[in-house]
Amino acid sequence: MTLRLRSGNDAPIKVLITGANGQLGLELQATCPANISLIAAGRDMLDITDPQQVAAALAEHQPDAIINAAAYTAVDKAESDVENAYAINHSAAATLAKLAHQNNIYLVHVSTDFVFDGLQSTPYATDAPTNPQGVYGASKLAGELAVQEHCPTAAIIRTSWLYSIYRGNFVKTMLRLAAERDSLGVVVEQVGSPTWTRTLADTIWAFMDAKPQGIFHCSDQGVASWYDFAVAIQEEACNIGLLDKTVPVKPLLTAEYPTPASRPAYSVMDKRTTESVLGYTLPHWRVSLRQMLSELKQQTPNT
Repeated sequence: MTLRLRSGNDAPIKVLITGANGQLGLELQATCPANISLIAAGRDMLDITDPQQVAAALAEHQPDAIINAAAYTAVDKAESDVENAYAINHSAAATLAKLAHQNNIYLVHVSTDFVFDGLQSTPYATDAPTNPQGVYGASKLAGELAVQEHCPTAAIIRTSWLYSIYRGNFVKTMLRLAAERDSLGVVVEQVGSPTWTRTLADTIWAFMDAKPQGIFHCSDQGVASWYDFAVAIQEEACNIGLLDKTVPVKPLLTAEYPTPASRPAYSVMDKRTTESVLGYTLPHWRVSLRQMLSELKQQTPNT
């Protein structure tokens, strides 16, 4: 379901999206409500690490709201590319927050479950202590703090395990590998909530109307390990003919699949505050996965 925003006088709301060419940015464009006038700015159009460029863009377009969907998301690469990770995830977020506040622009800033250390065994509340375990999470937390400092009217939305029909992501990788290989190995110890970008996009569009302030969590409901997710992807894809067969999936321990960056072992988030704003319950991840795969199949009729 794509949300349609209310507008008392039917006046269009002008919204600037940063990171418009990423999977969330593309989903936001695909689901844009009828009363939104959209300025979709990819990196080729707007370098958010350049404050002068950002100021000029806001002066030119004069948006009512900004959705900061731009981020440095290469979790492992960030460990050796610290300067760039902080430039995009922290400094650029600070610039957007300052200018949004100065120009009375509503800001929605997208963050991540990686701000948590993963040591809990119950869903993280929005005010739970943060303790990122790597450069990516630390740079995103720095961005959150900058947004809170410079634009107190902003909404910060943390999300997790994003996938979509756009760009590269875990779901599309699993489909490709399942078609190419006789078996797969996937980590079983890391637990979170897979999230379709549609769920997040619908939430963000709803926020354009309600304009809530503070920190919110948005992911699909339910809990899964990466292993569970990989098994479900194959099952659902086979059910609709997107895959011809399933292949065995071996559960791996984190130690068997070492990566440069540490990842939270448990990053399920409490979404009740977000659901209160939305007025409905967020969908279960398996329902969202099924719908996403159906859309993907429509795009690939020869599969």
